[in-house]
Amino acid sequence: MPSNAATVRAPDFPPGLDWVNTSRPLALAELRGRLVLLDFWTFGCINCLHVIPDLLRLEQEFGDALVVIGVHASKFSNEARIESLRRVVQRYGITHPVVADPDYAIWQAYAVRAWPTTVLIDPTGRIIAQRSGEGVYDAIHDLVAETIATHQQRGTLHSGPLTLMPEELPETALRFPGKVLADATHDRLYIADSGHNRIIVATLAGQVLALIGSGEPSLRDGAWHEAALNQPQGMALDGEHLYLADAGNHAVRVAHLAKQTLQTVAGDGSLAYGQPAGHAAETRLNSPWDLVRVGRMLFIAMAGTHQLWALNLDTRQIGPFAGSGREGLHDGPRPLALMAQPSGLTTDGERLYVADAEASAIRAIGWEPDDRVHTVIGQGLFVFGDVDGGWSDARLQHPLGVAHHQGLLYVADTYNHKLKVIDVGAGQVRTLLGDGEPGWVDGEAPRFSEPGGLCGAAGLLYVADTNNHVVRIVDLATRSVSTLALADPEGLLTLAVPGAALPILQTPPQEVRPGSGRIRLRLRLPAGYKVNARAASRLVWQPEVTDPLHIAEGERDISLQGRAFPVDTPARFTAGTGTLRGELTLYYCADEAAVCLIHRVALAVPLTVRADSEHADISVPVMVPPPVL
Repeated sequence: MPSNAATVRAPDFPPGLDWVNTSRPLALAELRGRLVLLDFWTFGCINCLHVIPDLLRLEQEFGDALVVIGVHASKFSNEARIESLRRVVQRYGITHPVVADPDYAIWQAYAVRAWPTTVLIDPTGRIIAQRSGEGVYDAIHDLVAETIATHQQRGTLHSGPLTLMPEELPETALRFPGKVLADATHDRLYIADSGHNRIIVATLAGQVLALIGSGEPSLRDGAWHEAALNQPQGMALDGEHLYLADAGNHAVRVAHLAKQTLQTVAGDGSLAYGQPAGHAAETRLNSPWDLVRVGRMLFIAMAGTHQLWALNLDTRQIGPFAGSGREGLHDGPRPLALMAQPSGLTTDGERLYVADAEASAIRAIGWEPDDRVHTVIGQGLFVFGDVDGGWSDARLQHPLGVAHHQGLLYVADTYNHKLKVIDVGAGQVRTLLGDGEPGWVDGEAPRFSEPGGLCGAAGLLYVADTNNHVVRIVDLATRSVSTLALADPEGLLTLAVPGAALPILQTPPQEVRPGSGRIRLRLRLPAGYKVNARAASRLVWQPEVTDPLHIAEGERDISLQGRAFPVDTPARFTAGTGTLRGELTLYYCADEAAVCLIHRVALAVPLTVRADSEHADISVPVMVPPPVL
């Protein structure tokens, strides 16, 4: 990492800027005695996202001696919105302070020229190093360690924790869903619940049938409930096989729908650059973001290398298909063309269409005899906007999703918060839905918030409305939008909250109307097990004073001995929001064995009581996992 021997004093931050993860602006003067690492980034940049795990690793290793500050110098106009920045900080689990630099004041003060760039400031407030590019941990680790040791010896290192206010993750059934895949033939909807590190398998009407992935952000094969994904994105079907772009693991996985197992096809969890073609099991990848299958070829939008790759599903050979690996917008023969963070894929059977996000472009790629990359919409890396019309005039802003349906090309124009439609033959693009402002409004004048993926089925578009944490349904005949209501009768979406002394199961948020109602505890035991009728199973409700409900004193501590499920608790609801909390102690046993097992869990139900709700009751589903004997 280049160094200037600590001769230049670091400029302080200008006043009046917005900050995230802090209750107040920070100043370099108050950070004297610590190492400060500035990370100049913009959240649509895949290379910037690759730096985030390195920063976390450095923070964990060096503790309070090192303070990381993100300097968000936005490229796109949508990235300059402070609420958009807050959502991205939530999405990627960033806990260090982030300052918004929309007018590039800090950028210019530090003479930064590229995203990502890191600047290291020593405990005396002087710049000791600056570099651009990824691979931050390896490049900076030794210098950080040496500088800390030096200032410890000099007595100029004064580490200590900062008082921060990290952004809280939303309590939603979905969290930042990235892509959707609709299968009308089998009445299936596959949702990449990216923020929860899992795939939801549902009917097209929204009934949850199964989950793929335990929710732990890791790379692990096995049965669906044990396997692990990391921020999955695009999906493609091949009969009984569902292929997954496991973006956070830099891998392609395959879910066996009949056997309900997950297997890694390519990638080992680490980033790779310049990988040659080879066998999938021996090949590392770089942020695969979407997939589409054509015959026996699986095409991969490899966002991190600005390429499309292809996997032969029969031979398992994998390698680059289009794009030289250099970032840009340049048409030509497949190996020579330039692409810019391809993030969405679809096909009309004759060619591939690509949402080329950083170029705000839609590209078309043929095969023999038209073996070239063509630009449908787009003018360059820094030419973007929100303009309908012919290809030379039209503008998009960082589109992440594209879908071919009923002869037209539909685009998730992500940073414009719109859905657009392209008539490829006529070379025309027009807004289908959305007014350009982020929001969550259904009906014929809807709003979206950074839609990231979409898929067509039987005249409907299913849209992953990422920042609203929902899936939206567009009726193309009426151009009306509704929000998919997920039905979860088995309690599969209930989350285990890590880090608690007693495991916490948190249900998705629920709504009820004011007045009398019930809290209904539903139970699902592993096959072959039953509640022990002789043991003292109990359910204890612990309503908080601020909760908008009242449970009679005699109904708060309930014996479950000999009770049939579901178990109802009468309650009275009043307008407001809160969290219903309880504790379940359950004894259960196998039919053929005398051994008795115990399942203890805390319950948390986020609750809103509102007059226009259709529901009078709360449902608390509890699924007891198979025991380990």
